[in-house]
Amino acid sequence: MVINSYSKINLSLNINSKLKNGLHEIQSYFCLINLKDKINIRKIKKQKDTIFFKGPFAKSVKHSDNSISNILNLLRKLKLISNYYHVTVSKNIPVFGGLGGGTSNAVFLLRFLLKNKINKIIINKMEKLIGSDFRIFFYKQGFIKKLKTIINIRRKYKLYFLLVRPNIKCSTKEIYSKVRKYSKKIQINSYKISRKSNFIKYLSNSKNALQPIVEKKYPRIKKLLQDIGSESGCYFSRMSGSGSVCYGLFNNERTAKKALIKIKTKYPKFWFSIAKTV
Repeated sequence: MVINSYSKINLSLNINSKLKNGLHEIQSYFCLINLKDKINIRKIKKQKDTIFFKGPFAKSVKHSDNSISNILNLLRKLKLISNYYHVTVSKNIPVFGGLGGGTSNAVFLLRFLLKNKINKIIINKMEKLIGSDFRIFFYKQGFIKKLKTIINIRRKYKLYFLLVRPNIKCSTKEIYSKVRKYSKKIQINSYKISRKSNFIKYLSNSKNALQPIVEKKYPRIKKLLQDIGSESGCYFSRMSGSGSVCYGLFNNERTAKKALIKIKTKYPKFWFSIAKTV
């Protein structure tokens, strides 16, 4: 069986406070995109899982402690499964990129094994093990009102992206540790998301609060974002999550591909991809 494990993009990201558990309370509009890992899974008779990673980003994954092994072990501990599996993951989503690849792997594997019969108790247990962005992968497009509350955006918009990953690995823990400024909480506004043009205008005036921190540490990310944003057809350029993947939101796939050719000439050693919403 092959499972598609989709990545996410933070279309905006506000940081409201630091919680007692060390995590930060955030708000974010996000969407899943068709850049995906592929998980090949089958049952085995052995009493131990065999897990392999391949693909362009396989070398960056821990083979002894990863989201796949963690989710399988916890499911057996909770007696939700009893079998062991041979799993091969084709890693196409950049690691340390802000696209949630490892968390996505865990969520889509969980959804497959439990046949999407997942309650809040299971989600809370998995979230503690895997990470705070666990629950967003149950939505194609949504708004994180707070860490444990996500509002589904019913009207789904087709969005096109140029993704660029500079040869930089951003540590989420390190980037968040440098947060010193917090913003007031915002309320989801139905008018702002009622039409695609309204939504894009709103997003264009939004921000990723982590971006200035990353730009200060890695000035070439700031330059890269400026170059992407100056391309024809680009509404705005931004970083996803804590980085280092940068993206431009384009008016269509054609202009995104044209921009890719130009940006790739300037940064031939970076990773690139064209993506769209799922």
